[in-house]
Amino acid sequence: MEKEIRVRFAPSPTGPLHIGGVRTALYNYLFAKHNNGKFLLRIEDTDQTRFVPGAEEYIRESLSWLGITPDEGEGFGGPYGPYKQSERSEIYREYVTKLIEEDKAYYAFDTAEELEEMRERLKAARVVSQTYNALTRGTMKNSLTLSPEEVKQRMDSGDPYVVRLKVPRKEDIRFKDAVRDWVLVNTDTLDDKVLLKSDGLPTYHLANVVDDHLMKITHVIRGEEWLPSAPIHVLLYQFLGWDAPEFCHLPLLLKPDGNGKLSKRDGDKHGYPVFPLDWKDPQSGNLTMGFREQGYLPEAMVNFLAFLGWNPGDNRELFTLEELEKEFTLPRIGKSGAKFDINKAKWFNQQYLKNTPNERLAETLLADLEEAGLETDAVKANKVCEALKERVTFPKDFWETGKYFFVTPEVYDEKTVKKKWTAEAVGVLTAYKEALENFEGDFTQDVAKETLNDVLEAQGVKIGRIMQALRVAVSGQGSGADLMFTLEILGNATVAQRIGLAIETLKDRVKS
Repeated sequence: MEKEIRVRFAPSPTGPLHIGGVRTALYNYLFAKHNNGKFLLRIEDTDQTRFVPGAEEYIRESLSWLGITPDEGEGFGGPYGPYKQSERSEIYREYVTKLIEEDKAYYAFDTAEELEEMRERLKAARVVSQTYNALTRGTMKNSLTLSPEEVKQRMDSGDPYVVRLKVPRKEDIRFKDAVRDWVLVNTDTLDDKVLLKSDGLPTYHLANVVDDHLMKITHVIRGEEWLPSAPIHVLLYQFLGWDAPEFCHLPLLLKPDGNGKLSKRDGDKHGYPVFPLDWKDPQSGNLTMGFREQGYLPEAMVNFLAFLGWNPGDNRELFTLEELEKEFTLPRIGKSGAKFDINKAKWFNQQYLKNTPNERLAETLLADLEEAGLETDAVKANKVCEALKERVTFPKDFWETGKYFFVTPEVYDEKTVKKKWTAEAVGVLTAYKEALENFEGDFTQDVAKETLNDVLEAQGVKIGRIMQALRVAVSGQGSGADLMFTLEILGNATVAQRIGLAIETLKDRVKS
């Protein structure tokens, strides 16, 4: 029987979830769904000094917004809980004890000052690696250098200690990565990582390995920044007598210019979000913008994030979450870092916005109108969204771009007026205004055009000579949505009134 694919997303609640972390969650989710497996959410909160209130809830809300729903995990239940590492301390102690008993780990009693002295000593001796390792451990205060009696006495008297991994000398650790193929590391380049901290909580290295094994994780898909830790994890699997999962280290998310890792500072500097949702820092009160509040659709964000490191092998770009589930495979993930292109994110948003039902888009427009103290009916709001959806990037743009649908323009595009506000145009618009004032019936875009054509024919003027003048009269702008559809949305009475106002306002600007 084939083993069930099980993957996990294991963030730390130390602040808002970076968009790179969201991509990691998405790739894990897609891989699980593609293989009919399970996707877990585990909270790695063993570093209590960096814990930030509200961060865990932020993580879950971010995933929920994007439709990345865990099959089990913290907040979702499941057979391998608890899924929060701070609630699993006793489990880790069992394995720490096992490693110590088998001489694969040891107690270390060194103070911070003694560790600093060791580093300075090595630095003075021009030793390249100033770390606690197989070469230096013999000069430090630990259970390998102290007598069993002294170790016991220190433990009984409550001396602070950590537990370190006893990394062997001159051994090769070899493992296969789905992105980078075979990775080979010699243990002489590794240090004796701390497994259990002085507060009794495990470090990432121990908790990660123990939890992945007990939760039956088959594939570890995580960011490239964890690649240097992978040899330690492989060694821990070996020491504990377990089979290691398959590894996949994702390429970094790079700044738009490709020079370095994308950070919050980059977003702040250039005015784009790097977090999925708005985040208010509980200490400073500072608000950092998120993609959701900036008007990005969750479907567009999923598509955008999927392409930051993965491709389908052809020229297709638009994929729903369900389509990505069918297409996503690890071999399609690239090795090189993925540049974060905010303009591409906007492009994806435009594509999805075009295909979003007008009713859903109109909800935002109606809310913006209410905030501005204006009222309209849902039918008109839907029509405005239909008229503008090919021209906007975000839902908020419907109000900002289409104010003229609800507010009579007070200024007129100078360039259009200077070029197109002619005596000929004013003559046609005057006659068109009179025709609209006398019109009765259903005023559709077809009727608007037919009525205009009748006026043009009577005056012997071609439509191209007055179109921009008509547009600037009713909207104040030199360009915009389909003009005849705009007239339909405004209605014949409003169009006539606005033409009259423009003629009066611009009477001294008529070009002969």
